[in-house]
Amino acid sequence: MMSHLLSIDSLSRDDIDHLMRVAAQMEPIAQRRKITRVLEGAVLGNLFFEASTRTRVSFHTAFSRLGGSVCDTTGFTFSSMAKGESIYDTSRVMAGYCDAIVMRHPDQGSVAEFASATQVPVINAGDGPGEHPSQALLDFYTIDKEFTRQGKSLNGAHVLMTGDLKFGRTVHSLIKLLSLYAPMRVTLVAPPGLEMPAHLIERVSRQGLDVQVRESLAGDFSDVDVVYTTRIQKERFTAEMSEGFNLSRDFTVHRAFMDSRCNPSTIIMHPLPRDSRPEANDLDVDLNGDPRLAIFRQTDNGIPVRMAIFATLLKVEDLIAKDLRDVPWFVPAKVGVDDAVF
Repeated sequence: MMSHLLSIDSLSRDDIDHLMRVAAQMEPIAQRRKITRVLEGAVLGNLFFEASTRTRVSFHTAFSRLGGSVCDTTGFTFSSMAKGESIYDTSRVMAGYCDAIVMRHPDQGSVAEFASATQVPVINAGDGPGEHPSQALLDFYTIDKEFTRQGKSLNGAHVLMTGDLKFGRTVHSLIKLLSLYAPMRVTLVAPPGLEMPAHLIERVSRQGLDVQVRESLAGDFSDVDVVYTTRIQKERFTAEMSEGFNLSRDFTVHRAFMDSRCNPSTIIMHPLPRDSRPEANDLDVDLNGDPRLAIFRQTDNGIPVRMAIFATLLKVEDLIAKDLRDVPWFVPAKVGVDDAVF
């Protein structure tokens, strides 16, 4: 099994299947019905050198629900890297303090460089426009759960990926993961200049994934099972790209698109954050409360999946079933006021 989680490339289909099974066992803990303390005494280093809300808090929560404690660092300003410390030195120092390390960094390849200096498990929480493997795993877990609820099979499923496919690291990891479960179909729709990198399309096509590229969301998407849309990553644009860039509503996933061009069982996913401002053009808020909108079920699924990653890397997954007890505090039946009844 893996010693770090840096890329989907490090995982086999058997590895992913194992993580999915362990995540399912974590559900009662993630849903605040059971408590475990299998990682009591263990310390996680949560190193985020790039902005994050969901991923940072999700990893923190996952480790805490396993009984561990967490040390957080956010931003370069408050780290010794601002004083010129190398990634190698930072890695070795943190490995002396922590039993596992989660790292996000704006430079592609930086987390792999960090992991090369230590034998303490390192998890890539996003390296610039590179990858985000734990997000792909929770996305896949979500797709599998939604399909199970609908009585669908992953075999031959059709996924539409739209939005920023060039800089969106979540789709880079997810398309690699889906290629391990071929036959599947993936349709790619991106604004001009934000297309999926050609080398990724060539690679997953060789692995058996049926990839089609379309120029817009116009037309019929009634055979699509999953719509996966992403935010435009303007923070990664060059000055030349930023000048005059304007995303039209033609690339927005909204209620009219879902009602007229997709089918009633199509699920809608987004790695978040979505831009909810009126001028935004990725995923419209007019879908709030729609049971097809799986984005909050998706974020909830991040907890059991990341718990499974920690348990597997630290080799305690077989101890979970023997170390459960009921929670003593109040837990609401539904977390969100608009959550679907199922």
